[in-house]
Amino acid sequence: MDAAPDRPGSNRLLIAILLAIIPISQIPIDAYTPAIPEMITELGASSTLVQNTVSAYVLGMSVGLLPIGIIADARGRRPTLLVCLALLLVASIGCALATDVYTLLALRFVQGLGGCATMVIVYAIAADRFRGARLTSISGLLGASWGLAPVIAPAIGGVLVEFISWRGIFVGLALAALAAGVVVWLVLPETLAPADRTPVDVRRIRGVLASTLRRRIFIGFTLVFAVFAVAQLLFGVVAPILYETHLGLSSGLYGLVALLIGAANLAGELATAHFATRVSARVLGFSALVSFTAGAIILSVSGVLVGPHFLWITVGGMLALAGCGALCPLAYGLTLGMFDRNLGLIGGLTSAICYLFVAITMAAAAGLPDTSQAPIGFVYVAVAVAGLVLLALCLPGARARRGASGVAAGDDIHAKA
Repeated sequence: MDAAPDRPGSNRLLIAILLAIIPISQIPIDAYTPAIPEMITELGASSTLVQNTVSAYVLGMSVGLLPIGIIADARGRRPTLLVCLALLLVASIGCALATDVYTLLALRFVQGLGGCATMVIVYAIAADRFRGARLTSISGLLGASWGLAPVIAPAIGGVLVEFISWRGIFVGLALAALAAGVVVWLVLPETLAPADRTPVDVRRIRGVLASTLRRRIFIGFTLVFAVFAVAQLLFGVVAPILYETHLGLSSGLYGLVALLIGAANLAGELATAHFATRVSARVLGFSALVSFTAGAIILSVSGVLVGPHFLWITVGGMLALAGCGALCPLAYGLTLGMFDRNLGLIGGLTSAICYLFVAITMAAAAGLPDTSQAPIGFVYVAVAVAGLVLLALCLPGARARRGASGVAAGDDIHAKA
């Protein structure tokens, strides 16, 4: 499939809509976390059950990514997105009205089913309209918008909790879903041509999944996306203990530090958006890996030599997360850029694999020693080695590409799946 005709005005509007919609998948994870103590008291539930409402949402996302991608390939992007936004709206209102934690858990799962569409369908729409380096650049912008949500959502949620209640946060989520639905209904065009739609056929879907999973480059890019997304999440799990328990920072001060580190992550995502059309994917990928590796070394060495230290944890974390911020959208954009059809299915498969890694990470993080920054630094060194191998395989140099008999990885790869 050739690139879509260049329509600067409509493309700019489309990108603006996608940038506004994609954070809706992430905001429900983080916005209400400042309200968890209040929710424990009001619902009369254990802290474990209330905290598991976060896991329920993520589980809903994980379960929904693949089937929603399949439906979007068959029925179109716009109607599928509208139905999922309606589901998110209804589930959010239900959460605001919930009187017990078990109802809340069930509704959070449904919320995740609806919310995941704003990620997988948004990327599929971008891949419908853009190709090659331009798609990678747009992926960087979308990653920046998505990555901004966990930085600002807790702060907004904290304000709402202080002046309204935790129920007001879910009302706000419902209003966001309603606003997004109105915009999609009135302005968003359908980007999937009828000729490119693929009926829901279990045998065909199984064949597409099997052929896709046999592609070495697809597996490589997906693993790059997954391992660095895991590294990014892991820092968010370990950092509060390092800063608050071992360094004695208040939760408010830690929030400011988290904002600073989140800004570094955002800078990495914006770097991918800016440089994807200016330098090769190989240069961009290995540059980001250098930043990540520098952060990993700083965390490891400082943890062994000096123990918990504000400066070294912060500098190491910023460098590492800047690298994650650049590599995740780069890998995701290159993955979708390999295919012309079934983009919802492929995007859903890629995201589902990533969230599987996320689930494993959350379980493993509970057993990670947190006496200093050294353990996470050692994990990051291992991630850097894995990233080096994966990037070398997926983004070979020009000489290796000329000598290869197949299609060059990292170029504008299109595959009929």
